[in-house]
Amino acid sequence: MCVGVMGTALASPLYPLYQAAWNLRASDITHVFVVYMFGVLVTLLFMGRLIARFGFLANLRLGLALMTAGVLLSAAAGNVPVFMAARLVIGVASGMISTSAATGLVQVGAGRDPRRVSAVTTVAMTLGFGMGPLVGGLIAQWMPWPLVTAYVPSIAMGVLAVRALLRLRDASQAPAAPGPRAAGLRAAVAEWLPRIALPPRHARRHFWIASLGAFSAFGMFSLYASLAPSFMRELVPWHGPAVSGSTIAAILFLSSAFQFLVRNWRTKVVVVAGGLSLAACNLLLAWTTASRTPLLFAASVLVTSFGHALANVAGMSVIGKLTHPAQRAGLLASYMVVGYLGTIVPILAVGWLADHLGLSRAVACFSYAMAALSGGLALLASRTRELPPFTPA
Repeated sequence: MCVGVMGTALASPLYPLYQAAWNLRASDITHVFVVYMFGVLVTLLFMGRLIARFGFLANLRLGLALMTAGVLLSAAAGNVPVFMAARLVIGVASGMISTSAATGLVQVGAGRDPRRVSAVTTVAMTLGFGMGPLVGGLIAQWMPWPLVTAYVPSIAMGVLAVRALLRLRDASQAPAAPGPRAAGLRAAVAEWLPRIALPPRHARRHFWIASLGAFSAFGMFSLYASLAPSFMRELVPWHGPAVSGSTIAAILFLSSAFQFLVRNWRTKVVVVAGGLSLAACNLLLAWTTASRTPLLFAASVLVTSFGHALANVAGMSVIGKLTHPAQRAGLLASYMVVGYLGTIVPILAVGWLADHLGLSRAVACFSYAMAALSGGLALLASRTRELPPFTPA
């Protein structure tokens, strides 16, 4: 999981270099970023069925191979269309890796403390996301040909990871035995169409609170991942691939540490605290756009890490309480679809606003809107009863 998701955010600190090399606007960068997220979203719609049919390990192998190919294509890209195609391949691979690896960790950890398994899952994913921009930003700051050399470590590790997975036997889960073949083309197509899984009606309020919390957290992180290298030049005195990459990595590494610290908190406490933290970090960022104060920006990064951690732990905990491990893939995919919509809709809006109002005003509008959403979710969660552990019917 760590190696597989390294390539997803690796390009974030490089966006200003692409802007300068290809004369791009802020909205162009958001379009490149959203193409990647669109690939993730489309893949997640099908992952529940693919994992049920072929097993998580087969999907993980294919996802890692696609990720390595996408990162290699990014290094070779000489124009926007090729780079967008590479980001689309990386998005498809990211959706496969995150869902299949998370499902696999749950299955191989069956019988153990589910909170511990959830913590391992989210920490491993977050560490992988953070390694990409950190390594890529450091290389791009001081090495020649930064738009090529920044991708080399991820390519090398991807090749090693694919080779390792090909030598691994899938002893934890055999793919589901295929049922009777559907009669007719229409029925066969319907068998593969995405099916959104939802929890029982009495638990849907918990599901939507957790999913919209992920929407807010993913949206906030995506703002940093797509436009932080650009707006940091206006808000703080430091800039460059190493600085922006380290900022993005810091959010994720601190998030991993916070996830470990709160893994034993009650789910309701995590959900409420996560909503309040996300509201606070958005307000801090909005005030930073007005004051241009580096200290406020640093505080926003720190609180963003805490809110991101709580939203991830809350989401995995709620999903764990709603389903049996063997039936979790479909609901996990639905949860991640809602979360990844937060990386698409708000980010496109920020890019459009940046072209018309300026980047600082666009970031402020985004921050106030997301603060209102997160605060509302915290209030709603505080008035919702605690969800009991899953018990099979």
